[in-house]
Amino acid sequence: MRFIILFFCSLFFISCNKEIKFEKPTWLLGKWIRTNNDSIKTTYEFWDQNFSGLGFTLQNKDTVFIEKMNIISNKRLLYLSVIGIGETPTYFAFTEQTTTSFTVENDRNEFPKKIKYYKDNDTLKAVISNKDFSVDFNFIKMNNN
Repeated sequence: MRFIILFFCSLFFISCNKEIKFEKPTWLLGKWIRTNNDSIKTTYEFWDQNFSGLGFTLQNKDTVFIEKMNIISNKRLLYLSVIGIGETPTYFAFTEQTTTSFTVENDRNEFPKKIKYYKDNDTLKAVISNKDFSVDFNFIKMNNN
């Protein structure tokens, strides 16, 4: 009887100490165009095989917003690095992941503190938020990938 109790206690202890392993989301790769923009702007996100991303918004033919993104690994952990023009990188740590979604967080950043990307059928969705406010992004894949 003691052996059985010891076995289950050991099994429980080992299962609680499992390290979460995050993997780079291959479903994110490609060229995406935002479908829920206001009518005078067009927003794009391009993700390449190196998990480097470029997000930008055009108004007419002028670039009104641009940011560079990278999914990087450091000591078996994944981070989303976001860099705006003339800014230093902001790092968001992966906190959740499924086969079609991931969530990253940085509580020290004013906005956003949390970013969630997920695939919903053929739509790429992203939500950026803090505890008081959120912005939704819906993208469809561009045909010329």
